Amino acid sequence: MEEKKLDINSIIGFVLIFGILAYMLYQNAPTPEEIEAQEKAKQEQVEAEKKAEEKALSIENAASQYVSGNQLDSIQQVKLNNKLGAFAYSAINATKDETIVESDLFALKFSSKGGYLSEIRLKEFVDYDSIPIYLVKDNNASFNINFGTTDSRILNTKDLPFIPSVSKNGDLTRVSMKLKVSESQFLEYLYEIKEGDYMINFNIRSQGLSDIINSSHAINLDWKLKGYRHAKSISYENRYTDIHYEYEGGKDDYTGARDADEELDDVTWIGYKQHFFSSVLLTDKAFKKANISAKNLVEDETIDTVYTKLFAAKMPLELQGGEINESMDWYYGPSDFKVLNAYGRNLDELVPFGWGLFGWINRYVFMPLFSFLGGFMPYGIAIVVMTILVKIMLSFVQYKQFLSQAKMKILKPELDAIREKYKNNKMKAQQETMALQTKAGASPMAGCLPALVQLPVFYALFQFFPSAFDLRQKSFLWADDLSSYDTIANLPFNIPFYGNHVSLFPILASIAIFFYMRLTTGQNMQAQPQQEGMPDMAKMMKYMMYFSPIMMLFFFNNYASGLSLYYFISNLISIGIILVIKNYILDEDKIHAQIQENKKKPKKQSKFQKKMAEMMEQAEQQKQAQQKRRK
Repeated sequence: MEEKKLDINSIIGFVLIFGILAYMLYQNAPTPEEIEAQEKAKQEQVEAEKKAEEKALSIENAASQYVSGNQLDSIQQVKLNNKLGAFAYSAINATKDETIVESDLFALKFSSKGGYLSEIRLKEFVDYDSIPIYLVKDNNASFNINFGTTDSRILNTKDLPFIPSVSKNGDLTRVSMKLKVSESQFLEYLYEIKEGDYMINFNIRSQGLSDIINSSHAINLDWKLKGYRHAKSISYENRYTDIHYEYEGGKDDYTGARDADEELDDVTWIGYKQHFFSSVLLTDKAFKKANISAKNLVEDETIDTVYTKLFAAKMPLELQGGEINESMDWYYGPSDFKVLNAYGRNLDELVPFGWGLFGWINRYVFMPLFSFLGGFMPYGIAIVVMTILVKIMLSFVQYKQFLSQAKMKILKPELDAIREKYKNNKMKAQQETMALQTKAGASPMAGCLPALVQLPVFYALFQFFPSAFDLRQKSFLWADDLSSYDTIANLPFNIPFYGNHVSLFPILASIAIFFYMRLTTGQNMQAQPQQEGMPDMAKMMKYMMYFSPIMMLFFFNNYASGLSLYYFISNLISIGIILVIKNYILDEDKIHAQIQENKKKPKKQSKFQKKMAEMMEQAEQQKQAQQKRRK
C-alpha cells in the first residue's frame, strides 16, 4: 500500500513540476512587441554587415587594379583616395601579385594583397597520397590587422596592397612587405627565413603612422586557418587536430578535438596542430587577451575530404608612442618532439604525450628508448623490441598478480565452507573470510594492485604511438604506414564504427587479447566465489572476455597500425609469460603448504585491518541489537 501511495505521490510531484515549468515558460515568453523589436534589430544587423562587406569588397576591387599594374586615370585616383585615404599611395605603387622565396625546408609565396604568407609548402614531406604537404594554399588561411584611421576609416590589411622587397645575406633571407603612405611612412611585415630552420622570425612595425592610425580605435590581429587533410583517415587525423596554447607565464593547455570557443589571458603562443604538422604564432611579449575557436569541418568522412578543422584567433595589439611594434615568430613544420623541444620555448607541449605521470613516462622513458632503437633498426622491429623490453620489465608484476590468483584459488574450498557455515550471518562470514585471507597471506587486493601498477604504462603507450612522428610513412610487413591503419581488404560498404576496410593488426591483437583474458579470467573465475547480494563477478568476467576483443577490433580498425602492432605483441608476450609462470615457476602444492604454515603463525594485523575489524564488529553488534528490539 505504501509503495502504491509513493507511486501516486511521485506522479503528482512530476505533474506539479511540469506545470511550474510550463507556467515559467509562459511568463517568460516574449510579447509581440518584443518579437517585432528583435526581428527589427536582426534586420538592421544584417544590413550593417552587408554594407560593411560591400565596402570591404569595393576597397579590395580598387586595390586589386593597382596590384596588377594597371595605369590610373585621374578619376580612378580620386576614387582610390576616397576609399583608402593615405594608403592609396601603396596601391598606386604596387606592381607584384606575389613574391616567391625558397629555403632548404620551405617553398613560400607572399601575397601582395595583405602582405601575408599565402602559400607554405614543406619540401621534406608528402601526404598519404604522395602529394606535397601544404600548410597554407588556395586561400585556406588569412592574416589581418583591423585598425581605424584619423580620417574615420576602418581598414583591414588583408584587403590592402603591400609593396614587397627581398634581400639575402648568407643563409638568411629577408622579405619585407610594406603598406605605404609614403616612402618614409609605412606599416611593415618583416619575415626572416633561415636555412635549416622551421622558425620564421616575424616583425610587425609601423613608421610615421602616429598621426594616421586612430589610437582610440581597437587594433585587432586576426589569424585564421583551415587545416588541410594529410592522412589516410581524416576522422582519425581529426582526433589529434586542435589548438594548443601557452598562457600566464608558462602554463600550457589545449582545446581537444571538440569544437571550442575560449577567451584567454596573457598568451605567448597559439598553435594550430594538425596531428603531425603544426602552425604556431609566437610573440615575445604576451597578448593580454586572445579569443580562440576551433570548428570541426568533417561531418561525413566520405564527403568532407579536404579540410579537418577551421581555426581562428583574435588578439588586440597595443600602440607604443602611436606606432605598432610587435616582435613575433612563425613555426610551420612537423609536430616532431625532437624538433619542437630543440627550440626551448615549450613547443614540445604540442605533442600529446599525456598529462602528469603519463607524460613524464613518455618524455623520459619511452621517447628516448624508441629514438635509440629506431636509430639502428627498422621502426617496426623497434616497436617489437621495445614491447619485449617493457613486458620483461613488468613481468614481476604479472608474477605477483598470478601468484595472488593462485592463492585465492587454493583457499576457495575453505572460503566456501565459511560462507556456508555463516550463511545467515553475512557480517560474521566477512570477518572470518578476512581473518583467513590475512593468516594465509592471500588477499583479492594483492591481485588488483599489480594490475594498477601496469595502468600508467598502458595509458602512456596508448598516447605515445599515435604521437610518434618517426612512425609516419614507415612500413612494416603488410602495413604501408605505421602511423595509419593497415589494409588487407577494402569493403564495398561502410560498417558503422568499423569503416570500409579490414585491418589485420587489430584482428591479431583481438585474438591475442581473447586468449590472454581466457588465461587470466579463467583463473579469476575459479578463485572468486559468489558473494550473496553482490554481482556475479564470474559472469561479468566471462562477458568481458568476449566483449574486450570485439571492442578492440572495432575501436582500433581506424587507429595507427603501430599501436595495434604493440598490443598484439604485448598480449602475445603476456600469454607466454603466464604459461611459463603457471607451468614452470608456480607450484600449487608448495603454495598450499606455505599457506598452511602461514596460518599456523600468529599474524599481526595492520592498523587498517584492526580498524576494519572493529568497524565490522560494531556493525554486527548494532545489527544484533536491532534484531532484539524488533523481537
